[in-house]
Amino acid sequence: MRPVLKPVLKPALARTWRDTETLQFGAVHRHARVVERADTAVCSFLSLLDGTRERPALLAAGERLGLGRDPTGDLLDDLEKGGLLDDAAATWEALECYPQPRRELLGPDLASLSLVRPEPGAGPAALRGRAAARVEVRGAGRVGSAVAAALAAGGVGIVTVVDTGRVTPGDCSPAGLAPTEVGRLRATAARESVQRAAGFAPGGSRTAAAGRSAPPPTLVVLAPRSGSGAFAGGAYGARPLMRAGVPHLYTGVVEHLGVVGPLVLPGTSACGGCLAFARTEEDPAWPRLLPQLAEDGPGPARTPACDGALATAVAGLAALHVLLHLDGTGPPSVDGWCELSAADGMARRLRLRPHPDCGCQWQPGAPA
Repeated sequence: MRPVLKPVLKPALARTWRDTETLQFGAVHRHARVVERADTAVCSFLSLLDGTRERPALLAAGERLGLGRDPTGDLLDDLEKGGLLDDAAATWEALECYPQPRRELLGPDLASLSLVRPEPGAGPAALRGRAAARVEVRGAGRVGSAVAAALAAGGVGIVTVVDTGRVTPGDCSPAGLAPTEVGRLRATAARESVQRAAGFAPGGSRTAAAGRSAPPPTLVVLAPRSGSGAFAGGAYGARPLMRAGVPHLYTGVVEHLGVVGPLVLPGTSACGGCLAFARTEEDPAWPRLLPQLAEDGPGPARTPACDGALATAVAGLAALHVLLHLDGTGPPSVDGWCELSAADGMARRLRLRPHPDCGCQWQPGAPA
């Protein structure tokens, strides 16, 4: 981590007085930090930590306030070690990765990153990583379109949505496609939804790379409108992603159950094939059942059950897992998956081990 160039007190932290001389930063007790003996001079100094001054100027200011140069340096060090300081210069560099319409919208996201990544400059560094990422969402139903919008709002540089056909009422949700989009091409409606979430007028600044020079996606979200992504229904379609080493996340809602995961890191974590093997061990008929969950499977047309609140919760959780991965934090959908039930509102995580018969973990040259 580089030195803090322009210290600033993290604006997301609540500031409260525990007593007349003890200032608390942060509302959650187990994560809060305190500054003791916070007299008038100390409070005056804290007000100078607004990101406009470098450390030498702050040391001089502390001396003028009567704190003394060395005690001022110790106070700055304590504030940094306590996770109370961020680097305003790093923050500005991160926001410069985005055009103006998005910078103000990303303020709350950057404030959150500064808390979950407490080292000065770590939050802005994560945001720069998001800006450089390209995520492709396959499926523009209630879950997929909302995932795409949440990722765009969270600072992902390029978000593309892949789907065909036209929007139906069943594709609409408060967090994704609006009912006014019914009848429009899904690809067009989803693209404009992503643009709005990123702060652009539809048809304005692009949020997806175009042309043959477009880079491969950083991650792909598999969210088919049938909901079969809840059971890794795209395992066969994910084979090219496995070969290319592209991380991918399965998600969807089937009947009353919403699922996020597994998030597959090819060659490193359990994949959709591993999940298919595991389910087959529980139910030998599973290989016959899985294709019938997909949109193009046999059987009469049906209206997939997809509770709106559940779909929104699943989409939000899926987007959070993607952002955690992009930020360098392993989400719980790696080597596992998370389930949300509309029947009881409960959430749980289930573990998934790489299956020895899958082959996704075999080393080159290893016997089959």
